[in-house]
Amino acid sequence: MFFVAKLVLTENQRTQLKKPIGELITGTAADCNRRLREVQENEKPRQFILVGDSISRNALQSGIRSDVIVIDRQEKRKEAVEFDSGKARVFRVRNEPGTIDLLAWNALAEAVEQGNSVVIVDGEEDLLTLAAIMIAPVDSVVAYGQPDEGIVIVRISAQKKDEIRRVVDEMQRTD
Repeated sequence: MFFVAKLVLTENQRTQLKKPIGELITGTAADCNRRLREVQENEKPRQFILVGDSISRNALQSGIRSDVIVIDRQEKRKEAVEFDSGKARVFRVRNEPGTIDLLAWNALAEAVEQGNSVVIVDGEEDLLTLAAIMIAPVDSVVAYGQPDEGIVIVRISAQKKDEIRRVVDEMQRTD
């Protein structure tokens, strides 16, 4: 049998990662998109990466541009409203809940390198946010949905990468 290496979230980390790892923006989808647009226009990030179906769909519908979108076609464990990402490149990966599959990590890295890409996850995309933070160039932005609260904007810096690297290093590894 062939096993793909993956990282597995510990119970302690599960609690830790429920807290936003960047700037939490609350309010309606319109409020969140207004703030996303301000960040994009004022800070001009090197890369703009969206993780999550709801945040990606809402951002696209309001005209916000992104380099990479990561979705799993699920919202709150239910089938998401489908939308056309308009991206030139499509990557399809498998990533089980509570894990980061290293093949999914590699596909995300290629998507970020090439840009104009959507990563469609069979499974769950949540923890790929950590991979996106590690992969994105410094001075980029990764934004993800915070269920029942709003969105989180993560500005990528060397310090933020170090913080997330410590989390990833503590994850369990399987072969």
